[in-house]
Amino acid sequence: MKKTMLAASVMLASTCSLALTTTVNAHENNALEAAVSSDFRQAKNSARDQYRHPEQTLNFFDIKPSDTLIELWPGGGWYAEILAPYLAKEGHYIAGNFDTEPADEKARSGYRPTVGKKFEAWLTDNKAKLGAATTVTFDPPNYYAMGPDNSADVVLTFRNLHNWAMKGYLAPVFDSAYKVLKPGGIFGIVEHRGEPGMDAKTGYMDQNQVIKLAEKAGFTFVASSEVNANSKDTKDYPKGVWTLPPRLALEEQDKEKYLAIGESDRMTLKFVKK
Repeated sequence: MKKTMLAASVMLASTCSLALTTTVNAHENNALEAAVSSDFRQAKNSARDQYRHPEQTLNFFDIKPSDTLIELWPGGGWYAEILAPYLAKEGHYIAGNFDTEPADEKARSGYRPTVGKKFEAWLTDNKAKLGAATTVTFDPPNYYAMGPDNSADVVLTFRNLHNWAMKGYLAPVFDSAYKVLKPGGIFGIVEHRGEPGMDAKTGYMDQNQVIKLAEKAGFTFVASSEVNANSKDTKDYPKGVWTLPPRLALEEQDKEKYLAIGESDRMTLKFVKK
């Protein structure tokens, strides 16, 4: 009798635990779906969902509303429009932003400071929606640190690796990401996927080399996803990856051809700090 009651109690506890987990997961998924479909996002950004699959991508990275998350080089804020509101109530969105006040006065009117200032203004203007969202200056080679060691749950980067690889900054960027993450923290990468041996100047990166470099920094490779793959991408264009949309570097030349291809073939990689 006692064994039967004990077994029943264990089964009940297990059922309750499973139900609670299911409820929490449903809450997180609903919140993410709401952030992706929100009117807060610019229409021109939402139009790119067909290529970038934000909900599936962020689910693959297991992003939770309570996470302290660092997004490196958010640029115009394509992912920030989703992530910052999603994390506003329970978590903390941090942008690894460009240096907006470089020492060289002439450089202050350049692309990076200009984009960085615009992003900071966007955070300020939308504080009611974005909560405690903030920035940290992350601008190699002068600024690599992303925050205190073991302080973040997630570090994400979208289509930035080639920029750092071209300058020889990629290894220290990965090292910095490893340092700032807590044990168990996630490092998520989306990048234009090239063929072995392709130069980073094309905008494309070798997936196997990226994995090896992350592992060298101490990360454990968890999984890859094909959610952002594009088999139409032949990766042999006059202006590299920027020939494709949304950049369309050749402007009207063969525009319909490149629009039909769509955005680049992309690797989507998940690593963990153990």
